[in-house]
Amino acid sequence: MTDKQQKPSSISRRHFIKTSGAGAAAVALGGLPAGSVSATPQAYDSEHDIVVCGGGGSGLPAALFARWLGNDVAILEKAASPGGTAAKAAFWYWVPNNKALRDAGNTDPKPEFMRYVARLSRPQSYDPSLPKLGLSDWEYEMCEAIYESASPAVELLAEKGALPYRHVPDVPDYWADLAGENAPMGRVLIPKDTSPSMADGGQVAIRTLTVAARRDGVKIHTGQRVVGVIRNEKGRAVGVEVATEEGTTRRVRARKAVIFASGGFTHDPELRRNFLSMPVYGGCAALTNEGDFVRISSNLGVQLGNMNYAWSCPILLEKALAKDGSMSGIFTMTGDSMLMVNKYGQRVVNEKTLYNEMVPTFFQWDGTRAEYPNLVMCSIWDQRAQDHSASKDYGSQIVPDGTDNRHVIKGETLEDLIKGIAARLHQYRSDTGNLKLSPDFLNNLKATIHRFNDLARNGRDLDFQRGERAVERMFNGHVKPGSKSGNPTMYPISNRGPYYAALITGGTLDTKGGPRTNSHGQVLDYANKPIPGLYGIGNCVASPSGRAYWSGGATLGPIMAFAYRAANQAHAEPLSQD
Repeated sequence: MTDKQQKPSSISRRHFIKTSGAGAAAVALGGLPAGSVSATPQAYDSEHDIVVCGGGGSGLPAALFARWLGNDVAILEKAASPGGTAAKAAFWYWVPNNKALRDAGNTDPKPEFMRYVARLSRPQSYDPSLPKLGLSDWEYEMCEAIYESASPAVELLAEKGALPYRHVPDVPDYWADLAGENAPMGRVLIPKDTSPSMADGGQVAIRTLTVAARRDGVKIHTGQRVVGVIRNEKGRAVGVEVATEEGTTRRVRARKAVIFASGGFTHDPELRRNFLSMPVYGGCAALTNEGDFVRISSNLGVQLGNMNYAWSCPILLEKALAKDGSMSGIFTMTGDSMLMVNKYGQRVVNEKTLYNEMVPTFFQWDGTRAEYPNLVMCSIWDQRAQDHSASKDYGSQIVPDGTDNRHVIKGETLEDLIKGIAARLHQYRSDTGNLKLSPDFLNNLKATIHRFNDLARNGRDLDFQRGERAVERMFNGHVKPGSKSGNPTMYPISNRGPYYAALITGGTLDTKGGPRTNSHGQVLDYANKPIPGLYGIGNCVASPSGRAYWSGGATLGPIMAFAYRAANQAHAEPLSQD
């Protein structure tokens, strides 16, 4: 990730709040309050057929699809450069029934796909005997749209040279081994020129998408924070108001439609506190993901959906508190001679479980002690893991020598390591409710390591089933070859130091709630009717996935489907005369 990609816009947040806060009567920067209606013709600084708010993994494809239909398209990007969170991602994208899968002679029937997503999205209401499997009408329609449009979308992007891809036929869906479900391998695609580790796909994808957008005439404007939607007397969205890096306000007309693709609310503490069901400290989304569309839409009479869920992952506590823009989610908790313990020195989770599924463990509430005992956990490893499992990819907590290792705590003995952990926790006591290690942490840790080592020697984790699923072995990372236990994810921790540790908590890749849209990306009002001219795609709007993380790339594949559908629907909008 380059510094330029990470640098957020310098536009003050107070501009946004004054413009779009509920009940705002006037805009301090000039013009109309967010979502207001203009009774008289207003001057615009520029105009286009379609205005896309956000230039990341959803905005760039939407702009390209709209441009290829013949529209004059502009992207307004808040940051200093395009890319958003997608630029930091591995950029796997999950595409059901994709062409490469079909060309290989495999099938991915729609009924099986729908059962798979329904089972995971709404397990409490799932019923395969029902016509819509226990999903709501809205959820079912949205999931159908993913199945029908993801493949046509990515094929068009590849055909136009905007996102050439490689098929990864051996990557399973995250729940491919779920009993009774048919979730095949082969739904995952990656950018063609991604490295063998497949970790740099976001940089490759944003580069090729941006080059194609500029090649084909999409106008990309950076340092442009959209702070309000302009509507005409009939309530149609006809433009946006923008705060620039220079401190000025611009009005941009949209003759056909405005498409929001501005990301979630990972970096807005107030929205996280009010809507997420977990007390997360933040996440690895782009720093510009501050819930702009949630606040802007508060004046527009929209429905909100799925606000309590996020695409989740473990994160490094220190980088989260520092709002370190370089931080990646920990997709792979690397190391075989590695375990995780809570403040009591106890294992409470399978360290190799899927990143999204690990996060709720951090926020388990102990009603007896009135505490979150797992809020911050310690990943502890030995020199073997440091020598053979260190990686710069996928957010590994074990990093190579000479790289950024500020988060790593080292001790020559377990006693030294614990002193270091306690001192580090003391630094963050005001952010963690004065979380401390328990007085019996050392004794418990020694017992935990003894138990872990016995399990590792036998190759079976009888406590948490570590390494029993194929997807856990896929995300294991590098380990020293030669283990004879048959379980490559576990190896006894050495009885000699040095030892290493890192403080881990739960965070977000990004949130997945916001205004609800229909399956064509049209933002819906309280009466379940589209607001004319207003669209939303990506993490700034409600996802039909519920709490589920269906597979690697389950964010980006569906996003491309909805970008494709939204662009086609927006293209069909009549030209506004306002």
